[in-house]
Amino acid sequence: MARLNSERVERKMIKRFAGTNLLDISLKKLKNCKSIPTENIYLAAHEKELLAVAKNNDINTFKRSYESSVEEREISVLYDWCLSLKNEFKYYVMINPCCPFLKEDTIDNFVDAYITSEHDGMFGVVKKRNMMWDDEFRPLRKHKKNSAINTKSLDVFYEAAHCLYAGNIDRLSDGIHMGTFDEPNDPYLYVMDNGIELLDIDYQWQFKMCESLYTMLHA
Repeated sequence: MARLNSERVERKMIKRFAGTNLLDISLKKLKNCKSIPTENIYLAAHEKELLAVAKNNDINTFKRSYESSVEEREISVLYDWCLSLKNEFKYYVMINPCCPFLKEDTIDNFVDAYITSEHDGMFGVVKKRNMMWDDEFRPLRKHKKNSAINTKSLDVFYEAAHCLYAGNIDRLSDGIHMGTFDEPNDPYLYVMDNGIELLDIDYQWQFKMCESLYTMLHA
């Protein structure tokens, strides 16, 4: 999915990025994936500028409703495009086009892991060790008494990577994206390497930093 009304980086998806744009990078990457037939790739967008990028890459498009593209909505509205395809497909896999360093092999490995699993939903996460507190400053992670703060001594937790998602389209009809998040492994947590692939562009400084790094790596 993509939209143009990002507030922190204006028109982020098609803003010039290292001679191209974030959406074009993502679509070309998906076309090169071995696990996904090109005819099964869709871009869901409302704005004609985004749909044009997909057509230039010979990618299927689905015109999202205006309502689903302007702000966070309930699942049935946000994923209206996916629900409309339920007669053709049983499952969906989505990537975040704001992650320009996400590798084709990583996408393929995620897809392969999903289709060979027994889980309806899968969500990319990274393994972390750190101190955490809630909004009332109560510690959320255990720390050994009488020991200095050392990440190696802290309990492990898993943080959302926000780059790879998978689920059963039928569950979207029930308002469930990937999983309930109430039970263990619903969705199943797919542990990823915490590296450059997970750089996610939200702010202008991240856009400029990632553009410089992308240019250097693809020179």
